[in-house]
Amino acid sequence: MKSTTYALIAVAAIAAFALLREHWSHVAGYWPYLLLLVCPLMHLFHGHGGHG
Repeated sequence: MKSTTYALIAVAAIAAFALLREHWSHVAGYWPYLLLLVCPLMHLFHGHGGHG
């Protein structure tokens, strides 16, 4: 990977941390819905290319 990619990943991680830290009480209320949303997405996109 290029150093620019690492820099963008680092900035995104810092922004996500700051956003979650400030709005944790709002995010915590949505965890059950996020979990229900992630389950079907994982079934669609995880591991289906390895058959055969």
